[in-house]
Amino acid sequence: MTQPPHGARTLESLGRVHFVGIGGVGMSAVARIMVARGVPVSGSDAKDLPVMADLAAAGARIAVGYAAGNLGDAQTVVAGSAIRPDNPELAAARAAGLPVLHRSEALATTMADDTVVTVAGTHGKSTTTSMITVLLQRAGLDPSFAIGANVPALGVNAAHGSSRIFVAEADESDGSFLNYRPQVAVVTNVEPDHLDFYGTAEAVYESFDRFTALLPAGGLLVACADDDGARALAERTLARGNTRVVLYGTADDAEVKLHDAGPGQVWISTPAGRFAVELQVPGRHNALNAAAAFAVAVELGVEPEAAARALAHFSGASRRFEFKGGGRGVRVYDDYAHHPTEVRAALSAARAVAGGHKVHVLFQPHLFSRTREFAREFAEALNTADTALVLDIYPAREDPIPGVSSRLIADHLGSGGRLVGPDREAVQAVLAAAAPGDIVLTAGAGDVTAYGPLIVEALTVEAPGG
Repeated sequence: MTQPPHGARTLESLGRVHFVGIGGVGMSAVARIMVARGVPVSGSDAKDLPVMADLAAAGARIAVGYAAGNLGDAQTVVAGSAIRPDNPELAAARAAGLPVLHRSEALATTMADDTVVTVAGTHGKSTTTSMITVLLQRAGLDPSFAIGANVPALGVNAAHGSSRIFVAEADESDGSFLNYRPQVAVVTNVEPDHLDFYGTAEAVYESFDRFTALLPAGGLLVACADDDGARALAERTLARGNTRVVLYGTADDAEVKLHDAGPGQVWISTPAGRFAVELQVPGRHNALNAAAAFAVAVELGVEPEAAARALAHFSGASRRFEFKGGGRGVRVYDDYAHHPTEVRAALSAARAVAGGHKVHVLFQPHLFSRTREFAREFAEALNTADTALVLDIYPAREDPIPGVSSRLIADHLGSGGRLVGPDREAVQAVLAAAAPGDIVLTAGAGDVTAYGPLIVEALTVEAPGG
């Protein structure tokens, strides 16, 4: 991916900006900040999504449905990753010779004059970005932010803050995180994923090397010492020189060291002292995310005691072990987990919440290519639940691959695992398994998220076995 020279594009130079696919969570985030920073914004989407009314109220010109005329007098066009090349607005923009930016390029331009903190990693980006933002807000720094998920504690997924700090989630899935120019970069973990784009694990690792190489002389990499990929990246970054590195985690050599003895027993220690941390979100992975947020805040001048206190105000990000409700003593959570490591972490958090009761997961694989690459690893992660129910693959952007189905995962499941059909069959299978005190987790990046409310409804209106 070619990179525009840093500083070649300014927010003022964009002129009037039109967003194709403005209702998407990432696109709406950029549009929201541009409107707040005085940029004339228009946009469209195939459906009338709730966020579009918010943008219209803020001053954007919004259209439902795609048509070339929606471009109006736009001088720059931003297109979402899901926009097809034959989209009439995108085609009209190219025909008119208008500059067409990827969402990440538009965001990079929006924060070009700020002190930029970007959060990258195969897992945990949204949660860690959210934690940093909430922490800085509570510490009085009021950053601008753009996050790939809605955050209840923030009310929105993006906002223009009064300080010159900008916190942004940096997505590696298509290499677009290389468009940013951070002063502080957080890497939560590095594992092979998105091989439909990268092709090989080596290409994934190389992309993260290129990401840390974007840090300026004196810039800071905050990397997780507990993750082999992030630790190796930190070592390679240090070897290049000019960049500072802070490791966080439970490892002995972590400068920001996490002491996690379970709920209510979390501390972070640094050379400045040992600080108790109260977390509302369960799981070791979230405790590690909190340590990363703490490290960033201290780097930006927040007192360690204040940073530790502020973490108590983080209540979670949308679809990150999000409580959906319950009935008959059964609690239902939903999680975006779509990689084996994420599934294992989410189930570990569920186990911690369940106490001595059982954990049941309804999992939907995301992408044929990811299922093909990680079928056995998905099964191993799912086998940590008492019951593992697996839906058909959610294809997203992919066409089917011959021989690839959810059966590849099911073949490696234990006695508590099996395939289930959609809709009522899946809901009834969950109801049959769950007993009072148990935890139900719906997991995956597809439309499995819709099952949580259906399960809650069934728990509250149906008799057992109904």
